[in-house]
Amino acid sequence: MENELIELRKRKVEELRKIGINPYSNDFKPDNDAEKLLSYYGKLTGEELKKETKEFSLAGRVVALRDFGKSLFFHMLDRTGRIQGYVRRDIVGEENLKFFKKYIDIGDFIGIKGSLFKTKTGELTINVSEFKLVTKTLCPLPEKWHGLRDVEIRYRQRYLDLISNHEVKEIFIRRSEIIKAIRDFLDKRDFIEVETPILHPIAGGATAQPFVTYHNTLDMDLYLRIAPELYLKRLLVGGIERVYEIGRTFRNEGVSTQHNPEFTMVELYQAYATYDDFMLLIEELVCSVAENVFNKLQFNYQDLNIDMKPPWKRINIVESLKAAHGDEIFQNDEILFSRAQSLGIAHKGIRGKAVIELFEHTIGKDIADPAFVFGFPIDVSPLARRNDSNPDITDRFELFIAGREIANAFSELNDPVDQRQRFIDQLEIKARGEDEYHAMDEDYISALEHGMPPAAGAGIGVDRLVMLLTNSPSIREVIFFPHLRP
Repeated sequence: MENELIELRKRKVEELRKIGINPYSNDFKPDNDAEKLLSYYGKLTGEELKKETKEFSLAGRVVALRDFGKSLFFHMLDRTGRIQGYVRRDIVGEENLKFFKKYIDIGDFIGIKGSLFKTKTGELTINVSEFKLVTKTLCPLPEKWHGLRDVEIRYRQRYLDLISNHEVKEIFIRRSEIIKAIRDFLDKRDFIEVETPILHPIAGGATAQPFVTYHNTLDMDLYLRIAPELYLKRLLVGGIERVYEIGRTFRNEGVSTQHNPEFTMVELYQAYATYDDFMLLIEELVCSVAENVFNKLQFNYQDLNIDMKPPWKRINIVESLKAAHGDEIFQNDEILFSRAQSLGIAHKGIRGKAVIELFEHTIGKDIADPAFVFGFPIDVSPLARRNDSNPDITDRFELFIAGREIANAFSELNDPVDQRQRFIDQLEIKARGEDEYHAMDEDYISALEHGMPPAAGAGIGVDRLVMLLTNSPSIREVIFFPHLRP
């Protein structure tokens, strides 16, 4: 049946061309939109509208049609919303009404011009005096496009999702506003926005599996960046003391409700700051975004009520694990590994990995309101500054909200000798088959040898923040074109 409809529309395109009408014209210029008309004129009564003689022109997609013989009603959708139009034979003429009925289908784009009135039900409507077909569609909209719910169609054909579900478009508008609010916050604090390479000769800046590609002219493998961190810190060395980047990051890992192979991060670095300073900075940043975009600090996320009012809680990883599992868990690695293994944690003999994943599985998942989690072991924090009081941990924290990590931050390691040894330690883990661990980066160490000021830095997952603030259960709801199996 659908193929027949497509063939019928193709024949209409041919007929239009034969009678001298371009079904894909580009010469209609609307002077208004649905939202402007509805917000201003929608408040007027029918009698008040009769005194308005001005005509307005709009353009958009036809999403509904009702034929009444000598007239018809239709709904048109533009970038701002939906508005009703009315075509009458005694206004547009017999031939034009026949043309509309024969050649304009649901899904087509039209331009219209006309005055305003209200129907008996009080709906603001455009009384069309002129119309023009501007784009003829070949494929009809899905039969149940009103409130399309099939997630396969929604994610694979996002354009149909956006046509069908107004709330989806609202999420992406909010996403844009959130990113703008982040940018405004950092710009006001003298951070400089930059762009750093996406193709890296060494995969670094995070513990993750990279995507590998090949450059023909240079005859070398390159890696899609897993983080912009090491390039941004090179800029600290160069004297750009407050720097940030908002951009795509790529990790060749699993796909889930919280993970997509490419995602958006904002990374920021500030000289002469500590991770304590960045707890306050990130608290202020997230609250600023929430208040500027949503005018509130309390949010519902699925079945959780999230209160973002400062100050945010601080949780020590080791102390919280001792409270939950007993002091004996840290008596030796055997007890720690045994407890992790009993919960199905693949620690792979890496102490820090066992500690962190045990925390995430048993404590982190239940954190609702924002909390800064600190006390990260050194073997899972190769780029973070060693804590002055306890050399086994680093000055690092993660921000947890609604049971998931939203941000990762630390005081930066700027000792080139220590950094080289950390890379060597990572290479030993890598040699055991853990490919996602850090490689040696001699150029970065050379940069540190030229002197990087004391600094702190952070990475914030933009997609997860958008999920949280828009109450979206899956990362696929906040990325226009998420990756799916074929």
